Amino acid sequence: MDEPRSWLECDTRFIPAHYQPVSLIDLALERGVNAHRLLQGSGLFYEDILTGDKLISPQQFHALIANARQQLQADDTSFLIGHQWLPGHCGAASHALRHATNLLEALQRLIRLQPLLSPLMMPRLRLDERHVWLSWSDSFGSGSQAVFLIEASMTAVSSVSQWLSGQRLPWAFHLAHARPRYIEQYWVHLGERLRFDCPLNQMCLPREYLLTPWAEASATAGQVAEQEGWGMVRTLVAPRSLLDGLHDYLVKEIRTPLRLEQVAEAFAMSPATLKRKLKKHGSHFQEQLDRARSAVALELYLSRGYTTEEVADYLNFTDRANFRRSLRRWTGLLPSELSTWLGSQR
Repeated sequence: MDEPRSWLECDTRFIPAHYQPVSLIDLALERGVNAHRLLQGSGLFYEDILTGDKLISPQQFHALIANARQQLQADDTSFLIGHQWLPGHCGAASHALRHATNLLEALQRLIRLQPLLSPLMMPRLRLDERHVWLSWSDSFGSGSQAVFLIEASMTAVSSVSQWLSGQRLPWAFHLAHARPRYIEQYWVHLGERLRFDCPLNQMCLPREYLLTPWAEASATAGQVAEQEGWGMVRTLVAPRSLLDGLHDYLVKEIRTPLRLEQVAEAFAMSPATLKRKLKKHGSHFQEQLDRARSAVALELYLSRGYTTEEVADYLNFTDRANFRRSLRRWTGLLPSELSTWLGSQR
């Protein structure tokens, strides 16, 4: 296995407090929230943030988000924060994104510099003959903050691509959660190409926008900044989160029998240690395996046009009834419902 032997975990302090967290803090303070109440229980002090060298963990960031939501009681908070997160104020990483020469380069830099630009959510890029697909997954077990982070992350990409391209790109948004009561915020900040109760969180765009040149970019400045940003990523205790690394490994090995013992050995851990670490992130091995199988199955359906029988064969299911039951567990949809959903995406 070519994976690192250490991983970012939910209690790893690697997120500069003056990057994304400070945007949320400033918004709350501007709206009259008391700083002590905002930071209560997060292990943060406002004076520490002003030093510019305070690192916090995903757990602390999640606590800050929860406090801000409770204190603000506003439906637009996640969207307003999303507009600020990219390119953001993350040093060289933001500068690299600012000078991307087209959408493809911007998305590639977002993914490469993810620990700096999107520390709590992992974007994954997939291209097919007609579309650009950007899916999002939870890197650290955000729990009740998951919808907030999806809203903020999708808004961030939509907003920065509009700013850098000079036009509002026709992104379509597929969201795993139910349609919220504050749907008008989605219309204002994301548009009307929305689908809820989907099998996964992803954004979709016609491929024709991928390589359109962005006029204000400096190719040289962007390349230099990307290398500097990558140097910052390499100074972290690990380049990826445990959940992200596990997902990528499971997807890569999905056609082989995957058991907890085998995967734990590949990650240089005992099965008990892997179970404990997953529990710390609010998850378990079967859930992670189901997510990986779901991701592969949906890619085969969406981008390769596989039939249900072909997907079952690819995933080594000999019992079709068992595969149908598994597919419903992974995606939350019956086979007939999934076929309808897939047909509407093409």
